[in-house]
Amino acid sequence: MKAALSLLLPCLLAEGWLVPSLAPGARSPEAQARQETLQNPTTQNETEGQADEPWLEAGGQQLSEDTANLGFNLLRKISMKHEGNVVFSPLGLSLAMAALMLGAKGQTKAQLGSGLRLQVLNQTRPQHLPTLFRHLRRRLSRSRELGLTQGSLAFVHEDFDAKETFLNLSKRYFDTECVTMNFRNASQAKGLMNHYINKETQGRIPTLFDEVNPETKLILVDYILLKGNATMLVVLMEKMGDHLALEDYLTTDLVDTWLRNMKTRNMEVFFPKFKLDQKYEMHDLLKQMGIRRIFSPWAELGDVSVPARNLKVSKVLQRAAIEVNEKGTEAVAGTFSEITAYSMPPVIKVDRPFHFMIYEESSRMLLFLGRVVNPTLL
Repeated sequence: MKAALSLLLPCLLAEGWLVPSLAPGARSPEAQARQETLQNPTTQNETEGQADEPWLEAGGQQLSEDTANLGFNLLRKISMKHEGNVVFSPLGLSLAMAALMLGAKGQTKAQLGSGLRLQVLNQTRPQHLPTLFRHLRRRLSRSRELGLTQGSLAFVHEDFDAKETFLNLSKRYFDTECVTMNFRNASQAKGLMNHYINKETQGRIPTLFDEVNPETKLILVDYILLKGNATMLVVLMEKMGDHLALEDYLTTDLVDTWLRNMKTRNMEVFFPKFKLDQKYEMHDLLKQMGIRRIFSPWAELGDVSVPARNLKVSKVLQRAAIEVNEKGTEAVAGTFSEITAYSMPPVIKVDRPFHFMIYEESSRMLLFLGRVVNPTLL
């Protein structure tokens, strides 16, 4: 009987509040210059002073762009089969799959890099990718205004011979906490894992697992808890129905163009409260993006376990929940950045389909991406 390596990545949660600054600032010329002159480091510096390394800052900017483009591509894939409301975290998926790359080799690892649109790998050494993610995690956790908590859990079967190196690197770069499980008792394991995740997410996700395969050897879970003031870019199309056409053209270059052409005006904005909770089988979407080998019997996961025969990833699941609250039905009044080719009224009511992008301001990292199809029903 073949052993199953079951990875469920990630468990995600967000609570956001609409803030007066609805859009991230345009990238500065200095930031653009750093992006264009990104150089490979000659050695890998693992010290705390690494945050001042130019390659690390520039690599982080490229990683933010890569993650956003991954999100836009995933949105298009989701929309092919789902016309309703959408919410997911490009960052959560990127973090989880990057942790998995620590145990992958050969073509399996190469497919992960290309499928995740990691252009940063063209500009820096592959072994520096975990360092970039660690730097990003630390940067996000330092933002008191954002109030973001990110964590990683590894549920390991009690007799699974996971490589110590893989577990140590997961802890080092992604702060992964290892928890021993007996997956042969699937019902008990499911209950224990749901209890653990419910605790880690402060009760926001009481149930993640509906069932557990008794042949499971390892489950990786990545979660994000956002409880603070985040920057939200709201894209509201002029005509009903145009929101779906927009998705075909979404790229970081387009968003940057919007931001550069924004003007700041004082106006009244009536923005709906909304609460979304979605769960996606990301493994199907990843296969469409060229990441196939890791789900096959030929998956090269030799750095995860010894022996690594018959190990493959069976599932990649993501659950994302978000609640945006503007204090009842009162209008949000303040500074509003908008993009327009025509004269805007002094009052805007968001009563038609819109897209939203939730960013961390300083890194320009896309935390959550989604759309609301009918705000009047929320």
